[in-house]
Amino acid sequence: MLYKPSIETMPLEKLRALQSQRLTDLVERLYKTVPFYKAQFDAIRLEPGDIKNIDDLSKIPFTRKTDLRDHYPYGLFAKPMDQIRRIHASSGTTGKPTVVGYTQNDLEIFDEVVARSLLAAGARPGMKLHNAYGYGLFTGGLGMHGGATRLGMAVIPVSGGMTERQLTILQDFKPEVICCTPSYAQTLSDEFARRGISTKDLAVQFAVLGAEPWTDAIRDQVEAGLHVQATNIYGLSEIIGPGVSQEDVDEKGTGSYIWEDHFFPEVVDKDTGDPLPYGEEGVLVFTTLSKQAFPLLRYWTNDICSIYYDHSHKRTHIKMSAIKGRADDMLIIRGVNLFHTQVEEVIHNTGGLSANYRLIVEKVQNMDQVTVEVESDQRTTVENENLAAGLKSKIKATIGLSMQIDIKAPGSIPRSEGGKLGRVLDKRNV
Repeated sequence: MLYKPSIETMPLEKLRALQSQRLTDLVERLYKTVPFYKAQFDAIRLEPGDIKNIDDLSKIPFTRKTDLRDHYPYGLFAKPMDQIRRIHASSGTTGKPTVVGYTQNDLEIFDEVVARSLLAAGARPGMKLHNAYGYGLFTGGLGMHGGATRLGMAVIPVSGGMTERQLTILQDFKPEVICCTPSYAQTLSDEFARRGISTKDLAVQFAVLGAEPWTDAIRDQVEAGLHVQATNIYGLSEIIGPGVSQEDVDEKGTGSYIWEDHFFPEVVDKDTGDPLPYGEEGVLVFTTLSKQAFPLLRYWTNDICSIYYDHSHKRTHIKMSAIKGRADDMLIIRGVNLFHTQVEEVIHNTGGLSANYRLIVEKVQNMDQVTVEVESDQRTTVENENLAAGLKSKIKATIGLSMQIDIKAPGSIPRSEGGKLGRVLDKRNV
């Protein structure tokens, strides 16, 4: 592997020195090679020499997704095309896709951070990885593939979808590790149960889940349904792909380590952009310290979380909380800010309900109304009515909103077919 494991326990002052050196080098390079960044600096009379260490980062303006789209496809690349070895892109479902490039060195860093992540998740050299992330322009499949290969694993490149095939391969090929979205892990668990197939005899021990927000409710269901230990992997294409941060299998529930020798994190106020103290919740912002082809300064991810140091555990690197949601996906219901993960937590704490749910938002007599569709076990009508009443009361007490509850039969709410699963159907602007 390219990195020394000691990087993860590097004393903070040495880590800050490394980050500062990488940042000052990056700023000098971007000012010379990317017109967008030169224009940003010149507009506020900021010189590259004004950035002397990592503490000066807040002097630099944010980079936003609109900037990436405005310079589609290659306008933010910092290396000429003859040095680019791979190109990925987002789905582009809300406009032009964001296009990212990688030099050979970038790909080696990508492999490194994914290998670190898999190791933290419990994977070891010699194990087999059932890779159910999509291959192609999406960074997930190839990103996990490269990191697993670097770690010394055998990769089974199943890709997404074709659930029947996935079940067969999990039984016959005997992988010890699976990676996919958390909602697709739910789908696989449910399919095994529906067919009456016990998962206790599967070889799979660890599930590395990411690409969408999820909570302990999903973790509990996946772990029980597949008999695995499930951890969160976080990343986004603009920064590198999966492997920006990873939860340690021995420290589940305490946050995910950010590999901050490569990706420097900040959390800022979503309205003012002001940096927030450790532990406070806001928008996650990343600066890529070591990338060559497509480095970004202060990229506004829109993901809502907090960051904090947890010196009681294995590594000195900073941790991030689970993603609560995206700033642009936050619902405002009758003046109350709402993320679907808040409802998920209440469902998790209410017995007799599945972790599979969906929020339907619509206007009723000019008022916003949220209906929670959630599956229960096979129960009588009276039992379901009692469950609905209890869930409605808990949501009101916990979140402060009255919601309608619609108890559904098992399997009736849409499930993931391998990609990201939408938990909210907002009909207000349809």
